Amino acid sequence: MYNCAKCPGYCCSYPVIPLTQRDVQRLADHFDLDFSTARRKFTKNDGDEAYAMRRKADPHFGKVCRFFDTKKRSCTVYAARPAICRNYPGGRCGYYDFLASERSAQEDPEHIATTWHA
Repeated sequence: MYNCAKCPGYCCSYPVIPLTQRDVQRLADHFDLDFSTARRKFTKNDGDEAYAMRRKADPHFGKVCRFFDTKKRSCTVYAARPAICRNYPGGRCGYYDFLASERSAQEDPEHIATTWHA
């Protein structure tokens, strides 16, 4: 079992967040935009992905999903989030398992393990 309540948004920091055409349309509808405008504003081509989420700077992970609130560490478009986010983690969350282990080792139930960038 996992709990996203105190996660710093690890899954939102993946290098590529693939989207479907339906995901782009859902975001377009959420922001009252047409599909083409939403595609230009929110997505990029990335490798084999015709639609991949644009990202922005983040103090913990370097870059995160453009819709991730870097202060609150939460999604700003939760109701319109892409299918990949709706289905995550699809089983066990590796980051949550790591976080639970670190909290136990640190004897600190509030500990947030993040990556460090020099």
